[in-house]
Amino acid sequence: MGRLIKLLLFLIVLGALGVVGFAYLGDLSPEQDEVSEPVDFDEG
Repeated sequence: MGRLIKLLLFLIVLGALGVVGFAYLGDLSPEQDEVSEPVDFDEG
């Protein structure tokens, strides 16, 4: 039972390190494009 808890704790720590590493090293910035669309207003 103790080994199972140690394994689970190890996997949780490893997963947390993976998430932190991906947050710092992964490129999560979106691509930005300028979008312009004409807007017609009804005058009536």
